Amino acid sequence: MAAAGGERGRTSFQRRPGAGPRPPALPGTRPSVRHGQLLLSSGLPSLDCVLGGGVAVGTLLLIEEDKYGLYSNLLFKYFLAEGIVCGHDLFVASAKEHPDNILKELPAPLLDDSYRKELGDEAAAVKSEDSQDSMKIAWRYQNLPKMETSPTTYTKFGHYYDVSKKMSPELCQSVKLHRFYLHEELPSEPEMKTWNMNSGYARLLQSIQRIISQEGFDGSDPQKKQRNILRIGIQSLGSILWGDDVCCSDAPEDPRSLTKFLYVLRALLRKSLSACIVTVPAHLIQNKAIMERVTNLSDMVVGLESFIGSERETNPLYKDYHGLVHVHQIPRLNSLICDVSDTKDLAFRLKRKQFTIEKDPTAELEKGRAGRWAVLPLCARPKRLPPSFPLLLQGTPFTGCQKLEGESK
Repeated sequence: MAAAGGERGRTSFQRRPGAGPRPPALPGTRPSVRHGQLLLSSGLPSLDCVLGGGVAVGTLLLIEEDKYGLYSNLLFKYFLAEGIVCGHDLFVASAKEHPDNILKELPAPLLDDSYRKELGDEAAAVKSEDSQDSMKIAWRYQNLPKMETSPTTYTKFGHYYDVSKKMSPELCQSVKLHRFYLHEELPSEPEMKTWNMNSGYARLLQSIQRIISQEGFDGSDPQKKQRNILRIGIQSLGSILWGDDVCCSDAPEDPRSLTKFLYVLRALLRKSLSACIVTVPAHLIQNKAIMERVTNLSDMVVGLESFIGSERETNPLYKDYHGLVHVHQIPRLNSLICDVSDTKDLAFRLKRKQFTIEKDPTAELEKGRAGRWAVLPLCARPKRLPPSFPLLLQGTPFTGCQKLEGESK
């Protein structure tokens, strides 16, 4: 019996001889539960939730800029700030403003308990406002699902930032920074035509390739030193400042430089321990075919639509929000399906200290109203519907009810 018990207590698992210790985890990363890919935080936990847990290592996140570029630049800075807090190397490229000026404007992280308490008080104030507004709507809409954006939701992955304060220079200098400012790179050498694209894109690709190979980010090349993550940020790619004319004409002279650049860039990302965020002025690209190819050459595509200058800016339904978020594409990594958020109706708002992405309550409310009144006959609907109801629902005929009305007469 003792022998049987001993045999029963043994396991069939045996460690393979010669197998070394498990490699240490990379800082600021975690494996995905669904596909096992290493994930980074975008710096905005609510955006990580929309993207299926975060930005996968070796992928490209494309941000379609809003009309004035205010909120897209904020997401761009969130991504870079998260890299500094996690100890990642940064590569910042821009033709619009100097990378040093971008790094000076990064938001300050909320790391200690006092900052967390301060941000928690603000979230509690917003929650109290929502509870007061809930008294004004019907009971059936009070249980609509909401996207969690409070600091207690994500405590082990990603950080929170105070947009009203700037990151300290000491914290910025704690990581290795690589800068690429187009107006400083081009005059040093004569114009070059590599990979059949314009000189600005070609020089940027050479800089990224050099850093990946020399700094030990190449995943195919075994490195003896400790590995780290490279975060790449490219601002306003495709604009006229990069020497590209896709934003100036419906039939540009060189329509393939931008797509070739993204094709080569994604190939570099796939074989390296890096992740990239790119902002593109999509509202200025007149050729829709070019924008469609740009979307297909990206792994994740998120568009921002600002309410500035639009009718929604004065709409009372959107008084607490500053724009909409459109998730155009989410990658399928090591699986046939992708991590899709439970809703596609998203809105964002910029509070005093925090930028958040939430579910659009007006879209959920309109869906609920449509489902409620569409099943009612015309005679059972109120004579005066609120102006926010869809016009089609106000005039939808119902033949069965009309027959009843005729019979009663």
